[in-house]
Amino acid sequence: MATLIDPEVERQEILRHYRRLLRTAKPYLKDGDAKLIKKAFNTSLDAHKDMRRKSGEPYILHPLAVAQIAVEEIGLGTTSIVAALLHDVVEDTNWEISDVEREFGPRVAQIVDGLTKISGVFEYGTSEQAENFRKMLLTLSEDVRVILIKIADRLHNMRTLDSMPRHKQLKIASETIYLYAPLAHRLGLYAIKSELEDLHLKYTDTETYNELVNKVRQSRSARNRFIKEFVAPIDEELHRQGFGFEIKGRPKSIYSILRKMRKQNIPFEEVYDLFAIRIILNVPPEQEKAACWRVYSIVTDFYQPNPDRLRDWVSTPKANGYESLHTTVMSSPGQWVEVQIRSKRMDDIAEKGYAAHWKYKDTGAVQPESTLETWINKVREMLETNNSNALEFMDEFRQNLFVKEVYVFTPKGKLIILPDGATTLDFAFEIHTHIGMQCLGAKVNQKLEPLSYRLRNGDQVEILTSQKQKPTEEWLKYVTTSKAKSKIRDFLRDEKRAKAEDGRYLVEKRLELLGVELNPDNVNRLLAHFNVHNAHEFYYRIAIGQVDGREIKESLFDPTVPVPKLPSMLEPKAFDAEVQKLRGVRPDMLVIGENTAKIQYTIATCCNPIPGDDVFGFETDDNIDIHRTSCPKAVELMSSFGNRVVRAKWTDQLELAFLAGLRIKGSDRVGLVNDVTKIISNSLKVNMRSITIDSDDGMFEGQIMVFVNDTAHLDKLIHRLSKVRGVLSVERFSS
Repeated sequence: MATLIDPEVERQEILRHYRRLLRTAKPYLKDGDAKLIKKAFNTSLDAHKDMRRKSGEPYILHPLAVAQIAVEEIGLGTTSIVAALLHDVVEDTNWEISDVEREFGPRVAQIVDGLTKISGVFEYGTSEQAENFRKMLLTLSEDVRVILIKIADRLHNMRTLDSMPRHKQLKIASETIYLYAPLAHRLGLYAIKSELEDLHLKYTDTETYNELVNKVRQSRSARNRFIKEFVAPIDEELHRQGFGFEIKGRPKSIYSILRKMRKQNIPFEEVYDLFAIRIILNVPPEQEKAACWRVYSIVTDFYQPNPDRLRDWVSTPKANGYESLHTTVMSSPGQWVEVQIRSKRMDDIAEKGYAAHWKYKDTGAVQPESTLETWINKVREMLETNNSNALEFMDEFRQNLFVKEVYVFTPKGKLIILPDGATTLDFAFEIHTHIGMQCLGAKVNQKLEPLSYRLRNGDQVEILTSQKQKPTEEWLKYVTTSKAKSKIRDFLRDEKRAKAEDGRYLVEKRLELLGVELNPDNVNRLLAHFNVHNAHEFYYRIAIGQVDGREIKESLFDPTVPVPKLPSMLEPKAFDAEVQKLRGVRPDMLVIGENTAKIQYTIATCCNPIPGDDVFGFETDDNIDIHRTSCPKAVELMSSFGNRVVRAKWTDQLELAFLAGLRIKGSDRVGLVNDVTKIISNSLKVNMRSITIDSDDGMFEGQIMVFVNDTAHLDKLIHRLSKVRGVLSVERFSS
């Protein structure tokens, strides 16, 4: 029975949210701003009046929440509040952009227009999603607020993902980790980036997430006690020296704890830097750098620093504008602690990212051409020069989001910042396209190096060129920056086009000789005979000698033989229809494990799913691959090829056996392997495919591949193995 909604209670709830928004924004408002916000609120309230969200609450609460995030967590001002309140009206109601412009002016209209283009979860083909993303970036180069509001919108959607159906949760969460978290990181919104990553984990691997949340919660009081003791002497000394400051403890996000555990293959208990201490100084801009180093010296007087872990982003800020001094020191109980030292201004920029940049720009404290703007200019340039397909573009853009930087110099000492992993060839293109095109190699620190040499911090690079040099396919393997990639691709494309023209001329001449006309039917006969799917490619192959023109004979053009069909690319829609015909079920639901002989499906080896795991299907040309939703590849598949993902679930299993891997660690003793194998074969009727055990200094680590029926069966096995004397841990692993 649906619960009755009291309109008055709802009205009060909406007003409460609206008043909270005004309270938060109040310090930043100028004359007439409150009136404008009120007008936007009323407009949005009216436009969405009959709409509800999936959770059943009035729709207006969503734009209000997005505006709240924009002010409170990103630090945006009135224009953004108005745009956030109106961000869905053009898309969901009968308002047009022209109405927004008439009522609220061109700036707001431009932002709303940018947000409308990139609406919703991209449900259709891949390239459509990537195209949408490209549009969003085009607006980034015009007005960065579009992306900041989009990130606020995404954050609110992730916070309220509970009410969405499971497949939508997976899709939205995957897209978030694939694009929005890296974007938030690149725009310096660290707190939001961490929350988006944690929420992604919460919905894609709920079990691991909850387990880590509990562990962090249990260790909280011990952690607080530890921080208090650690900070005491520093606090006292800073007061003595007359600093204005604040000290905070910052716990590591769940996602980054998990990443560290997986990367270093260690249990939770061994992740030492679960938290960082942050010292925030109140000092005028011109004294910041000196003050940070003074505090560094105070901290290291009390605690021994790790020399390899000093990070100085005060002298050279990160590309997203992040400035801070990080050191890792050894505390008295023998634990490493990261200490971050920064000014109030730096902390604002670290927390609020791009928006804080603008705030400080007016006071002149940030250099006008900040590294972040340089990055945005790079994005702009990338969009203007990029002719690759949208998917390639999206992939390249992502690679450019998370990268670390490498700092190198020209022969005259000019600093050039490139992504980590960049080569001398990237450097050449960064200096000038023309130099890149003719690059032979480079002198790095006076020593000759090839095009593929990977640059290191502090290298001094001089590029060597030659008139005779030109790009080849091979070059694409040597470069990482999108500028270099797109320039090389353009060149190769033009060269291929010119070659194809030559090939066409050769084919025309050959057909003239045979007395055959070059018309579409005859071209199709040629393509079918040589098994090439388009004419351009065919002419190109003729020109480079891959196809021998002398094989074009008169017999190919026999008019009594019908024109053959060309090799086709698989149509996804046809696949759906096929599924429906065979199964009588909706094509977006694939049931695995019953009699699915008619549909080919394979269990993906990257994650070895077994019954009981949360899974999805992914269409390939003539098959469906079944992956776990926590598979390392899942994010990319779901966010890039959403149209090829099919929902999948296991049915009640016949006794089928699936391969699963177990990693087992412990202290070595005689007869241990025997005990382990006995449990596997006797007590549970499990077949073992392979077992490898290495022992070293009294400890052993083994990997066992076993056939089990489902997750319950596997859990039982893990439980029994962990009871064996000497075994310290048993865990499942993907291939």
